[in-house]
Amino acid sequence: MLTLFLALAASISAFAQANISPAKAQAKKVILLGGVVHTGNGQVINNGYVVFEKGKITGVGDATTVKFATNDGELINVNGKHIYPGFIAPVNTLGLVEYESVKATLDFQEIGSLNPHIRSIVAYNTDSKVPATLRSNGVLMAQIRPSGGAISGSSSIVQLDAWNWEDAALKTDDGMHVSWPATPRFRGGFGGRMAFSPESLAERTQNAILELNSFFTEAKAYNEGAKPAETNTRFAAMAKLFKGEQKLYITANTQKDIVAAVNFAKKFNITPVIIGGSDAYLITDFLKQNNVPVIVKQPHALPNNIDDDVNMPYKNAAILYNAGVTVAVSIDDFWQQRNLPFMAGTVATWGLDKEKALQTITLNTAKILGVDKTVGSLEIGKDATLFVSTGDALDMKSNKIEKAFIQGRDINLDNLHKQLDKKFSDKYGIK
Repeated sequence: MLTLFLALAASISAFAQANISPAKAQAKKVILLGGVVHTGNGQVINNGYVVFEKGKITGVGDATTVKFATNDGELINVNGKHIYPGFIAPVNTLGLVEYESVKATLDFQEIGSLNPHIRSIVAYNTDSKVPATLRSNGVLMAQIRPSGGAISGSSSIVQLDAWNWEDAALKTDDGMHVSWPATPRFRGGFGGRMAFSPESLAERTQNAILELNSFFTEAKAYNEGAKPAETNTRFAAMAKLFKGEQKLYITANTQKDIVAAVNFAKKFNITPVIIGGSDAYLITDFLKQNNVPVIVKQPHALPNNIDDDVNMPYKNAAILYNAGVTVAVSIDDFWQQRNLPFMAGTVATWGLDKEKALQTITLNTAKILGVDKTVGSLEIGKDATLFVSTGDALDMKSNKIEKAFIQGRDINLDNLHKQLDKKFSDKYGIK
């Protein structure tokens, strides 16, 4: 048994390759000159420049109106290339999962249904091999969250080049995550028989909603009353939510569930954000009137209803955006996050122009997560978290990241995928 364990450990170690050390702090001014600047707020500067110093953007504009001295910092010519703000991947378990088949590397879920005291940030693994694969596609930040149960716990926003979770954190405990009890859909199985009756399924859902309501009511009373002699960790963890210092991220997909979830949040005077929102396109007026943002699930998915337009997952974000709802795009799981830019590319093909689609993974996402004062667009005073691509970063064929910076630090774009590609390309003489 010991021999088997040591062999497994050795194979995992060999597969993992060496860690890539985080970049050092920015030492001198950097000037990116001559590229197509996509600011992330809808503006495009065809022959532009971006200047940053000490990790902050100090200049953005038209390159034809300025002249830079060759000895004034590091001048990088990016003529014909594209400059983008770093992409932000919301609602995922990045850094909380390494090998899905190895239980010891899974740290995204706790036992029990009501776990508001769980904080994803303290479990975030900065030595994970996965974030480096995201950086190579321009995804430089992420919102990591716990999952499972009715109340999963608090998420945090991180940048993807750090020594430890303290270094990585851009905003800790930004929101509490809840999975709304889904309304049952009565579809028969083989022979039209169901494991549970429609009545029992509906009763289960109603009981789950009542349990959630009871917990929130008790937690609110606990936090607004006199300080108790003994601390209830779960109730105490809800304090920021009731003070308005956290948002409530609610996973809900059907029209009925979204409305119920929003009304539930309003009852407790809490700011909600809907995650998933497959049927959100049906209730755009309701969402806009209540100022509810939506983080739509990945466009590359099946329709939510059997009578939906087969292309509805592609169109959902555009319908919401054009109706005035603040919308961001997400993608499932931790290992798929590197494909987030291409989800926005799909959205651009189905109802949004490229710059608006870009906002669904940059400025809109930053606004929803509450970090738009520092990231999400290329503006003076914000973090110099950005990258240079030789082509359209939302297009899988032309996305090729040459340079990337996080808070002004020139980060290493190597990753395990590139190492394996080189290893076997060298073996078989592929160029």
